[in-house]
Amino acid sequence: MKSKKSMMYLAISNLFLVFLGVGLVIPVIPQLKDEMNFSGTTMGMMISIFAITQLLMSPVAGILSDKMGRKKIIATGMIIFSISELLFGLAQSKNGFYVSRGLGGIAAALIMPAVTAYVADMTTIAERPKAMGIVSAAISGGFIIGPGVGGIIAYLGIRAPFYAASLLSLIGFILTLMVLKEPEKNIQKVSESVKGSILATLKRPIFASLFAIILISSFGLQAFEAIYSIMASSNFSFTTGEIAMIITVSGIIALICQVFFFDAIVQKIGEIRLIQLTFFASGVFIAIIAFTKSHLVVVLATFVVFLAFDLFRPAVTTYLSKHAGNQQGMINGLNSTFTSFGNILGPLAAGYLFDLNHIFPYYISAIILLGTGVLSLFLNTNHKPATMN
Repeated sequence: MKSKKSMMYLAISNLFLVFLGVGLVIPVIPQLKDEMNFSGTTMGMMISIFAITQLLMSPVAGILSDKMGRKKIIATGMIIFSISELLFGLAQSKNGFYVSRGLGGIAAALIMPAVTAYVADMTTIAERPKAMGIVSAAISGGFIIGPGVGGIIAYLGIRAPFYAASLLSLIGFILTLMVLKEPEKNIQKVSESVKGSILATLKRPIFASLFAIILISSFGLQAFEAIYSIMASSNFSFTTGEIAMIITVSGIIALICQVFFFDAIVQKIGEIRLIQLTFFASGVFIAIIAFTKSHLVVVLATFVVFLAFDLFRPAVTTYLSKHAGNQQGMINGLNSTFTSFGNILGPLAAGYLFDLNHIFPYYISAIILLGTGVLSLFLNTNHKPATMN
């Protein structure tokens, strides 16, 4: 049992390392934009290219993790992410940044579904909410530590955080190869159960309705989140240090809620009710940010919005995982796919709207998230969790 938990935490640590790497570079994004003279549209395109390659790779990656095993896919994702961060640090042209982001999307498509499926393999239905809360906490933890450390590393040069992120991912790759063990399960049996089942899965109401919600909501989420640091800098004159502090404190709040309260919240109201709550909370408080002039209100509203985002993601993942049965890799891959659909359009729209008016991205995010909240009220909450054969 102890070894089983150790392996699960090692797999989750890869997510921590990746998002620590992502967090390292957040404070220097506005400086990079100014240094390269990139427009808001170009910055949005960088994020969208990441989402495009993630979209294309996610369905394949999920099924491959079911067929080939989680360890190989996780290791492959870690080394690709390491290469992508190294290339981003070396890039001197727009195309160089685009190539780097494309590889990063492929890496994310490999890592996220495989790690989530690995955790599902190692837990029971009852243990799942707590485990998925820890998965999300690893992501939040990376964001907590990353910006602060990234701000320090940036004193060595604006590209230094990208090299540090590359090194962290390389360490994760080595640890995965040397230490991580494949879950004890019949890979061939699972492979047969998922063969040719993507279309059939999408036809099932339980998944079709939720994937539609994920698609729409991810557009609104990313329209706000993807270029948050740029909007905060331009709209409210927040400094790099202040942006790092806001993100860090938001991450601490999310981390506490994910580790200590997420399981209890799910047990009390269920994943669907939590998802609905996060939509309405994020939509309302993004609207508040759009209309307020107070920096304090902006900071407090940002805390609520980021907390809602950070509770929405594990709630969706937990719900899907409980109903995926032996199709953990495929279902989590589809989750990533539909998230990527919205992620492609969200940053592009946010970047374009930002160039027109710096407040417009807030409007579109608030409207979409409130609308998605209304749609989510029609989700069926009576489905029973699937069992793994």
